[in-house]
Amino acid sequence: MSKRKKTKFIRPLRLIGGNLKKAGLPPGTVVYAGDKPSMPTRITLMDYDANTFKEQSINTIEEAFAYKTSLTTTWINIDGVSDTSIVEKIGKHFDLHPLVLEDIVVPSQRPKLEDYDDYLYVVVRMFRYDHIHNEVFGEQVSMILRDNCLITFQESIGGDVFDNVRDRLRGNKGRTRKMGVDYLAYGLIDAIVDNYFAVLDTYGEKIELLEDELLTNPDQNTMNRIHEFKRELTMLRKNIWPMREVTASMQRSESSLIHESTKIYLRDVYDHTIQIIDAIESLRDIVASLLEIYLSSLNIRMNAQMKMLSLIATIFMPLSFFASVYGMNFVHFPELHAWWTYPYGFWGLILIVATTMIILFRRQKWL
Repeated sequence: MSKRKKTKFIRPLRLIGGNLKKAGLPPGTVVYAGDKPSMPTRITLMDYDANTFKEQSINTIEEAFAYKTSLTTTWINIDGVSDTSIVEKIGKHFDLHPLVLEDIVVPSQRPKLEDYDDYLYVVVRMFRYDHIHNEVFGEQVSMILRDNCLITFQESIGGDVFDNVRDRLRGNKGRTRKMGVDYLAYGLIDAIVDNYFAVLDTYGEKIELLEDELLTNPDQNTMNRIHEFKRELTMLRKNIWPMREVTASMQRSESSLIHESTKIYLRDVYDHTIQIIDAIESLRDIVASLLEIYLSSLNIRMNAQMKMLSLIATIFMPLSFFASVYGMNFVHFPELHAWWTYPYGFWGLILIVATTMIILFRRQKWL
């Protein structure tokens, strides 16, 4: 029998995050507080407009500084934020607030939108399902939205959900290369939100299998998996619920960096976020009902066992009475002087009484 695979988060729920590593340090101190301290950094750059496109991997962040004042749209993506020197160089060159740099290297931030006049800082949570390892990976994505430039920071280099956006840029498909940098930011957020549906579909399939198992052969492992799903759905809700505020804030933003033409698309992302939150709540309700079904099935099985023991005890009560009577040491016991008393009298009486009680129990459907 093959070992059952489990869907799980690669990182457990952080109640405090990495803030313990920063305890006592001044605000704005750029100290990496994640759990991938040795993760290398990979920098990719895409620069484009409606007619031109350029993509390259760069070795040093200084190579991207020339695009700060570019008239075309530039997307700088940094995978891996454990090297804080790169983050500090970007902050110095692009005039980022120290608190923004601090949030970038502490990858346990709540999704949010902050307006710094000449740029916007957006934090979102990205979840993706790895079919090879049968795991759900979650990480923080930070975005710096400036005029004609979008800088994104991802905690690891294990992949992301932006391949469709990259393909549209490379093939000049859709309107991405014809729109501004705000539309690019929308495209990335939309890809993240749409991938939530894929993750929830995976959880839905896992929960359906767990429900079938619960109705056929529940055991201790079943209850453990129910608690795992309950904890992981709580984590999803904790990280996805603020996305509604982020998309709503971007719609209402009066910043000149977000154009009215893009706000229409952000409204669609907001609707998708609401659908995802409703789906999470539905899955949580299903998992809660599974736990109740499991506990009820345990009570039913225990009651059935207790019923069987009670019936056995009830059958043996008169038998024990007869055995105790015939076990008394009296001199004048006339039944003991006949040879047939033991094989026919005693055992016959025992069998008649036991058989009669079993028949009565079966007629009452207790057996």
